[in-house]
Amino acid sequence: MSDRKSLLRLRELREQAHQGGGPERIAKQHAAGKLTARERIDLLLDPGSFHEIGTLAAHHVTDFGMEKRRYPGDGVITGFGTIDGRRVAVYAQDFTVLGGSFSEMQANKISRLLDLAREAGIPLIGLVESGGARIQEGVRGLAGYGRLFTRNVLASGVIPQISVMMGPCAGGSVYSPALTDFIVMVEGTSYMFITGPEVIKTVTGEEVDFQQLGGAYVHNARSGVAHFMASDEKAALALVRELLSYLPSNNAEDPPYAPTDDAPDRLIPELNTIVPEREDEAYDMRDVINAVFDRGSFFEVQPHFAPNVMVGFARLDGHAVGVVANQPSYLAGVLDIDSSDKIARFVRFCDAFNFPVITFVDCPGFLPGVDQEHGGVIRHGAKIIYAYVEATVPKISVVTRKAYGGAYIALSSKEMRTDLALAWPTAQIATMGAEGAVRILYRKELAQAEDPQALEAQFVAEYREKVLNPFVAAELNYIDEVIEPQETRVRLVKALHVLRTKVQENPPKKHGLMPV
Repeated sequence: MSDRKSLLRLRELREQAHQGGGPERIAKQHAAGKLTARERIDLLLDPGSFHEIGTLAAHHVTDFGMEKRRYPGDGVITGFGTIDGRRVAVYAQDFTVLGGSFSEMQANKISRLLDLAREAGIPLIGLVESGGARIQEGVRGLAGYGRLFTRNVLASGVIPQISVMMGPCAGGSVYSPALTDFIVMVEGTSYMFITGPEVIKTVTGEEVDFQQLGGAYVHNARSGVAHFMASDEKAALALVRELLSYLPSNNAEDPPYAPTDDAPDRLIPELNTIVPEREDEAYDMRDVINAVFDRGSFFEVQPHFAPNVMVGFARLDGHAVGVVANQPSYLAGVLDIDSSDKIARFVRFCDAFNFPVITFVDCPGFLPGVDQEHGGVIRHGAKIIYAYVEATVPKISVVTRKAYGGAYIALSSKEMRTDLALAWPTAQIATMGAEGAVRILYRKELAQAEDPQALEAQFVAEYREKVLNPFVAAELNYIDEVIEPQETRVRLVKALHVLRTKVQENPPKKHGLMPV
C-alpha cells in the first residue's frame, strides 16, 4: 500500500470512529435526551485538550454474524485531557455502538488507560453507559471484567477514580463503578442494577420498572451506591469538574489550594447563640459549617443518603479539608447503619488522599431498635471507629452539644488518636443524658420520694453540674480546650497551620481487617 493510500485509509478509519454507530443511532441517542460519548468528553474536558488512544481497536469475534458488526474503537473512547489545566484520564462508552456492550477489547482499552493513569498519577474519569457484557463474546468479556476490576482495586487509594453514569449500566458492568471512589448519576436517564426488571419478575414475581429498581434517586437516597445526583448530563459533568477541584491528582500530593479573601481570623458571633437552650430543640449544622469554612466552599457528598450525618469537602483559609458532622435537624443526628457506612467510607477516602478531617459532634448515640441490631449496627458502627483510628491525617473534633456514650467514642474522640479535641460551652459529654442517667442512678430514691418530680429535677441539676458539661472533661484533659463558638474558625485555622506537617505511621502489616 502506497504512503498516500495508507494516509487516506487512516483518515477514513478515524472518520468511522468519530461516527460511532452512525447517524441514525446518534439521532436516536439525542432523541432519548442523551449526548454521544464524544460530546460528553468535549463538555468535560478543556477545549482541544483530548488526546485519544486506541482509536482503531476492534473486536475479532466472527460468531453470530459479529464479523459484519465491527467498529473502530469497539464502543469505548479512551484517552487523556485536562480539566482546568490538570491532567486526567477519561473513557466514555459509546451506546451507539452495540449498545456500549462490554467486550474483550473494551476491557483491554480501559485497563490500559487505568494502568497509564496510575503510573502517571492522574485521576481517572469513566463516562459509563453499557447494557452489560457482550453476549456474543462469552467468556472473553467476562474475563475482561476481571482484568478491569483488578486494576480498579490496584488504583484504589492511589489515584481518584470517578464514575459518571450517563445511561443504563447492568450486570457485571456495575461493579467497576462500585469499586471507584465516587459515582454520579443522571436523573431520568441513568440506572444501575445487577439483574433487570424482567429477570426479577421471573424469579420473584415482583414487578418494578428501571427507575424504581436502580434509578438515580434510589441509589442516592436508599442504597447509598451513588454519591451525587444531577438533573441532566451537562450538570453531571459540571459537578465532576467541581469535585475534581477539591481532589489531589494522586495520594502523594496534597489537595489543591484555592486562594481566598475570607479572613482566617474572622469571628462568627452568631455561633454563640446557634445551639438552642432546650436540649430537645434542633438546629441546622449546615449553618455552622457554612459559617466556619471559607464562604461558599462546602461541597457535600451523598447529601440524600443518611441525612442524619453530613460529609463533604470544604476549604479553610484556602486549604481543602474533609468535614464530618451530625445533623441535629434530622433524627437528632443519631448514628445508625447507613450513617456509619457513610462516615467510615468518607474518612477512609480523606485519609487515602491527605485531607485533614474535621468532625462536628452533636449526637445522642446509636439508634436503638430491633431492625438496627439485627441489621448489624454493631458491625457497621465499628467501621467508624476503625476508620478514625486508622487515619493518620490531621484530625480535629468539635463537640457542639451532645456527645453521649458510644457516639462520643466513635466520633473522633481524643482517645482515638485525634490531634485536637475542642468543645463549645454547650457541650454535654457523658454516658447518657441527664434525665436517663438520674432515673438509673437514683431509682430507689425517686421511688420512695413524696415528690419524685421535684427530686428528679434536683438530681438532674446536680448531674449536669458534676458530669454533663465540657468543663469536667477539660479538667480531666479529655478535651484539649473549651472555646467560644465564635472562635471556631480561628482555632481551626491555627490548628491546621500546626498540623499540616504531621507525620504518623501505623504498625507494619499487610492490612487490617475492617468490619465490613
